[in-house]
Amino acid sequence: LKRIKGIGPKLEVLCNSLGFFHFDQIAGWTAAELAWVDSNLEGFKGRATRDQWVEQAKLLATGGETEFSKRVDKGKVY
Repeated sequence: LKRIKGIGPKLEVLCNSLGFFHFDQIAGWTAAELAWVDSNLEGFKGRATRDQWVEQAKLLATGGETEFSKRVDKGKVY
């Protein structure tokens, strides 16, 4: 999940605790699910919407890349 811009190590652990482990899970969020996640990201409320996690996850779930995910893959992040 850290290949999504806005999800670092701490948020990845938080997402995992909420039951999210894969890009396709995030890619399939409805507006209501996104709102629920945003409200339950303790210390990071609203982050999923602000950083467009669903849009990024849709691209990554289909094998695509973002500029951020390329940087992560090259070891330039984290």
